[in-house]
Amino acid sequence: MSIETASPVDQALLSGQPYPYQRVELVEPDWTRFPGWADVSASDWASVQWQRAHCIKNVKQLRELMGDLLDERFYADLERDQAERATMSMLVPPQMMNTMVPTVSPAGAGSLTEAFYADPVRHYMIPVFSDRRTDWPSHPHAARDSLHEHDMWATEGLTHRYPTKVLAELLPTCPQYCGHCTRMDLVGNSTPVIDKLKFAGKPNDRLGDMIDYLKRTPSVRDVVVSGGDVANMPWPRLEAFLMSVLEVDNIRDIRLATKALIGLPQHWLQPDVVEGVSRVAAVARSRGVSLAMHTHANHANSVTPVVAEATRAMLDAGLRDVRNQGVLLAGVNAEPHALLDLCFRLLDGAQIMPYYFYMCDMIPFSEHWRVSLADAQRLQHHIMGYLPGFATPRIVCDVPFVGKRWVHQNADYDTEHGISFWTKNYRTSIEADDTEALSRYYEYYDPIHTLPTSGQQWWEQHGRLDEASLKAAEMAEASRRTAALQAW
Repeated sequence: MSIETASPVDQALLSGQPYPYQRVELVEPDWTRFPGWADVSASDWASVQWQRAHCIKNVKQLRELMGDLLDERFYADLERDQAERATMSMLVPPQMMNTMVPTVSPAGAGSLTEAFYADPVRHYMIPVFSDRRTDWPSHPHAARDSLHEHDMWATEGLTHRYPTKVLAELLPTCPQYCGHCTRMDLVGNSTPVIDKLKFAGKPNDRLGDMIDYLKRTPSVRDVVVSGGDVANMPWPRLEAFLMSVLEVDNIRDIRLATKALIGLPQHWLQPDVVEGVSRVAAVARSRGVSLAMHTHANHANSVTPVVAEATRAMLDAGLRDVRNQGVLLAGVNAEPHALLDLCFRLLDGAQIMPYYFYMCDMIPFSEHWRVSLADAQRLQHHIMGYLPGFATPRIVCDVPFVGKRWVHQNADYDTEHGISFWTKNYRTSIEADDTEALSRYYEYYDPIHTLPTSGQQWWEQHGRLDEASLKAAEMAEASRRTAALQAW
C-alpha cells in the first residue's frame, strides 16, 4: 500500500507518522546486471555448489565480476584495507553480493562507484580503507577476543558464559566473512594484521568433549550451536552432533546459528539438508526440546524471495522459530527508518522474527561502525510502538565479563568520557571464587569520535599508546591466547 492508494484515514496516519509503514514485496535483484554474471542461468544461481564456487575472495575476482563498472580508486582503497586494516579476509557469496546496489542500472565505466561506496551491505561485507577512521581506528580498549569467550571455554570451543547457556563453536569457518565479526580472533583466514588462532584438538575429540561436558553439567539447558557457521559443517556430521545433544536430558533449547540463511540460502534449500532438519526437529519435538534457527541480516536489501523460501523450508521442516540477530552498524542500519525497514522486511516478507540488535563489539579497527550508548538508547526509543511487542527487537550491549544487557540497563553513564557502567546478576564460569563479581561495576566505552571536545581531549592525553607499545600489547595477547589453546 502506498500513501496515494491508502484510504483517507490511512493517508492521514501515514503522512503524520515519523515512520510511515508500507508493506514491501520482496524482490530478487537481477544478477546478470554484473558483467561477470551476465550469462549465469537461474538453475546455476539456485545451486549451492555454484554459489560456493563463485564467492568473491579477492580484488582480482571482484574486478572480474564488476568489469569496468568501478573506478580504480575503489580497488586501490580495498587493497589498502586488506593490507593494513582488515581483520577478516574477503569472502562474499554471490547471493550476498547481489544485494549490493540492487536497483542501479550500470551505464558505463565507473558508473557504479559512488553507489557502491554508499551501499549499506557493501559497507560491512567489503570494507575499504577510506571507511575506517584515521583518528581512532581502534579504541584503546579494543581486544581480539573482546568478550573473553576463550577465557570461558569449558572445553575447547565450548564457551560457558551464562549460568544456563553455552555456546558451541563447532568450526572456525563461515560461508561469508563480515568485516565486524566479533569472533575475528579465531574465525576465518589470517590477514596481514591478524594472525588467527587455530583449534588444537581434533574435531571429533572436541565435539565429544562438548557432549561430555553437557552430560555432567545439569545446570545447562540451552545450547547455541555455532562457529563459524553451522552451514559450513557437512550435514551428516552436524546432524550427528545435534542428535547427541538431544540425548542429554537437561537440554531444553537448541539454537542453530547461521548467516547462510541470508547470505547462502541455497544451502538450507538442499533436499538432504531440509530432510535432515526435519529428522532432528521431529526428535526435538518428541523430547520437548525447542529447536530454532538464528540468522544475521543487517539491512533490508539482504532479505529477498529466496531467503523467504529457505525460511519457509526450515519452518515447514519443524523448527519452532527463525530469529534475526543483527548488529547495529553506522553507515548500515543505525537510524530508525533503516532498522524498521529491516524488521518489517524480515517479519512480513520472510517470517523471520526480529530478535536482537547488538552494539558492535570493541574489536580492532571497528570504530567507524560503532555507535555510542546514547545513540543506541535513542534508536531503541524510536523503533518502539511500530512492531508487535513480540517482534520488537531489543538493542543490547554485550558488556565484557557481563554479557547481553538491554541498552537502558546501564547503572551509570559518564557521557563526557564515553564510559558506561554496568552490573550483573550472575557469575560467569571464571568467577566462581570472585566474591565481588555481583557488586562491582563493569565498563563499556563509546567511540571516542562521538564524545564532546573535552572528552576527546581527555582520551588524547590518556588513551594513546605509541606504536611500539601497542604492537607489544598485541603480541603479548596473541601469545597468551596461543598458550591457552595449546593447553587444551
